[in-house]
Amino acid sequence: MWLFAVRIQSRLPKSLFEIHPDMKLRMDDIAVFMANWENKVDNIRHIQNILQIGFDTMVFLDDNPFEREMVKSGIPEITVPDLPEDPAEYLLYLRSLNLFETASYTDEDEIRTRQYQEEAQRNSLQQSFSDEATFLQSLEMTAIVKPFDNFTIPRIAQLSQRSNQFNLRRVRYTDDDIQSIAYADQHLTLSFNLADKFGDHGLIAFVILEIQPEETLFIDSWIMSCRVLKRGMELFTLLSIIDLAKARGYKKLVGEYIPTKKNGLVKDHYEKLGFSKADDNTWELEIDNYQPNAKAFIDKK
Repeated sequence: MWLFAVRIQSRLPKSLFEIHPDMKLRMDDIAVFMANWENKVDNIRHIQNILQIGFDTMVFLDDNPFEREMVKSGIPEITVPDLPEDPAEYLLYLRSLNLFETASYTDEDEIRTRQYQEEAQRNSLQQSFSDEATFLQSLEMTAIVKPFDNFTIPRIAQLSQRSNQFNLRRVRYTDDDIQSIAYADQHLTLSFNLADKFGDHGLIAFVILEIQPEETLFIDSWIMSCRVLKRGMELFTLLSIIDLAKARGYKKLVGEYIPTKKNGLVKDHYEKLGFSKADDNTWELEIDNYQPNAKAFIDKK
């Protein structure tokens, strides 16, 4: 499935998608629709901010070479194909670039456009609040937390393979890897589904904990979809880990951050949550002494 974020310079663009008999794309296919005369680079940055996806996962298509060069210069990370002059050659050319192939496809991919449309609604609502806490409370968020199972394993493996920004240890696992981990005695696992009053985010995070000596759990993987950043999910996930650790008698959490070109977003992740630095890449948390410095505003189902 392709995700369409459309930006058109026209006063009456929506009618093209709503009533034109030969238009294959409809408004339901479009995640973010912007129609204005603003700079395309600024509009793309606005769309990226709404969708919370990396520029390196975006493709910008325009038949105007000047506009293409402007976007290439303004956002170097974005892919900007140099389309042929003849529109009849577009499809064959784009297929040759292999830009929209996917290694796996889950049920959640089927509803991805709708999820991004809902995210645009959340973004619009947020602008009406003066403080973050009130906004988060207004979302009426609920989460389902459970160990990995055969139903969730494909989505968890997909998150592991695709996530770059919220991937603390640059770990990648296949379906077979996750299957083995899910039923291994040396691991504890948690998956997180998030929903709010606008809709269901689906499975948006997972944690793999490795059992170590001295009542310690090592956070082998903590991966989260960037769509739910700044929603309190980071703290809620940690509190869920602590609940599990206490129930199993563990006293310490150890986390590791390995920097990459793309995961700078989470370089302060453990520090912000109250972990103490053990060395350059390692952070520790004494479970019994932990006091959260904020509220997550997420109810567990």
